[in-house]
Amino acid sequence: MEILNDSDKKVVIEYPCNWCYKVIASEKEALEEAIHDVIDEREHTLKASNKSKTGKYVSMNLDMLVHNEDDRTFIFEALKKHQNIKMVL
Repeated sequence: MEILNDSDKKVVIEYPCNWCYKVIASEKEALEEAIHDVIDEREHTLKASNKSKTGKYVSMNLDMLVHNEDDRTFIFEALKKHQNIKMVL
């Protein structure tokens, strides 16, 4: 897959590769539940990232192996659509 970066140069992603999704939710437990619902038993690493100053939102980094563009996009869209998730980057 080719992606344009800020300098208009094409970036080529070679699969399989490790990919990091930043996932934002209102609470850690809901975020963890959503990730389990989407990726089930797939091997992954989940690390705390940030918490909003007011504590209203938490973000975590989800690192995992993606096999191809369809796999990467499917996980992104499934996380984004999950009721517990506010945003995915």
